[in-house]
Amino acid sequence: MNMDFNLFMNDVVRQARQEIVHAGYTELTTPEEVDEALNKKGTTLVMVNSVCGCAGGIARPAAMHSLHYDKRPDNLVTVFAGQDKEATEKARSYFTGYPPSSPSFALLKDGELCTMIERHEIEGHEPMAVVQKLQDTFEKYCEEL
Repeated sequence: MNMDFNLFMNDVVRQARQEIVHAGYTELTTPEEVDEALNKKGTTLVMVNSVCGCAGGIARPAAMHSLHYDKRPDNLVTVFAGQDKEATEKARSYFTGYPPSSPSFALLKDGELCTMIERHEIEGHEPMAVVQKLQDTFEKYCEEL
């Protein structure tokens, strides 16, 4: 039974990774990749991915659909909580003042944290409400593309 569960979870993780990469996010799997990506000039949206059922099932679609907006971040990246632990820990080191939260979104500008959308703002909310939160963030901090 343990082997079947691991195979199932590997498939769930693979699908969650593919969904967000297919949406245009670059997957960061090492601390070095995180440092390089989060210190780029411009705005960077970090999606902390998760296989958490309800919240993850809302965050990934919101991450995709929020991009259909005139103002968007310059860079889209993702780390995977519980999977790429060192990369996630490094990304969270940029989110000063916020406890670990997954799934979640962080918007940085020139390497500095602008704002976070934490799990409690995702879980139990409609996907379109999370899309609206993301787009409100884009409106405030991002340039029109």
